[in-house]
Amino acid sequence: MIKDILKENVTQEKTGIYYSYLRILNDELIPAMGCTEPISLAYAAAKARCILGALPDKIDVIVSGNIVKNVKSVVVPNTNGLKGIKAAVAAGIISGREDKILEVLEDLSDEQKDQIIHYIENTCINVSLSDSDLNFDILLTLYKDNSYSKLRIVDDHTNVVLIEKNGEILYTPEKINSHVIHNNDKLLLNINDIFKFANIVEINDVKDVISRQINFNTAIAEEGLKGNYGANVGKTLLSLYGNDVKTRAKAKAAAGSDARMNGCELPVIIISGSGNQGLAVSVPVIEYAIEYNVASDVLYRALVLSNLIAVHLKSGIGSLSAFCGAVCAGCASGAAIAYMLGGGVEAISATLSNSLAIVSGIVCDGAKSSCAAKIAASVEAGILGYHMYLNENKFSNGDGFLGSNIEETINNIWRIGKNGMKQTDMEILNIMTEN
Repeated sequence: MIKDILKENVTQEKTGIYYSYLRILNDELIPAMGCTEPISLAYAAAKARCILGALPDKIDVIVSGNIVKNVKSVVVPNTNGLKGIKAAVAAGIISGREDKILEVLEDLSDEQKDQIIHYIENTCINVSLSDSDLNFDILLTLYKDNSYSKLRIVDDHTNVVLIEKNGEILYTPEKINSHVIHNNDKLLLNINDIFKFANIVEINDVKDVISRQINFNTAIAEEGLKGNYGANVGKTLLSLYGNDVKTRAKAKAAAGSDARMNGCELPVIIISGSGNQGLAVSVPVIEYAIEYNVASDVLYRALVLSNLIAVHLKSGIGSLSAFCGAVCAGCASGAAIAYMLGGGVEAISATLSNSLAIVSGIVCDGAKSSCAAKIAASVEAGILGYHMYLNENKFSNGDGFLGSNIEETINNIWRIGKNGMKQTDMEILNIMTEN
């Protein structure tokens, strides 16, 4: 059991990996309100407005295809149900709260919500597709009379790489900035070291960030089951399959997505830049901890493991891809459940291998209501992968993309998600822009 595992590792010294893994958790597990791509647009707009120092009368928005894909069909929070790029940008302009970062649209007044609609109707907001080869690229230029401000975000939701005003470059990142450090930390991730870290990490080092994840993500999952959001995937699962722990794990994670994809104003603690992945990686583990009366420190360790495995699975694919990120998070939660119920590296690796073999073909066709169902399917695969291990069943190494060990399998997943699905991503975008 976990107590025995801890005894084996308690004397391990803290290394650079220890602090790198702590940085990853603190950098990744941050709050965001609503789907993160429109919120990133809103944050960029609020920051660019502050640089301009005035309410712009014209805005040029240039974005990569994956931004279009993930903004088109989700409700922007605090906008009275508006969707799309123009709504996200206008909401950020009216908010102006760049200091709130990915919670930039928190606490908008009724008057501001009305102003957003009026602003869209009376302001020239030009949206065009970037010719950049980056999957995540946002470039905003705001104009007021003879002044302008320009701001660019690339690679992830808050990674500002350019601030310009009236021809003067105000900011470009240093060669070694926090984004580069964060990516270098991710290079150290592997299943064996994640397992060791989960065993030895001092709870006080992760308590604040993990407890916030538990509280925030549980709250929006419960709201999703109470309210009427989107396709109500979470509610449907409970009404159809009952109230056992496996169904609750899927349903509550899906319900959180039901809510956040459809305008719920509660924040989510994200992972890999995604609230849906943040829900899939945490809520099922929390639900199993409740069912089995797991001690709080063991739950913290399991969530540490779940979060880091999800980041590891996603890091080689990139922030946006045609590979559904819920797969990484749902499979990671299955591995964390295995760990929490006494499994070691073998159980974790087998659970991941089994579950990845099941659902790695799920494509991302943008953020929308059906993301909740993809979360449910991925969590189901994670749980099934664990029970296959318990019953001494597994998919064979060398079958399909399964490698000779878990790290080789993960590398193959990276190849599929980053390289193999490029054309898929383009076709999905073509289909979406034709409609």
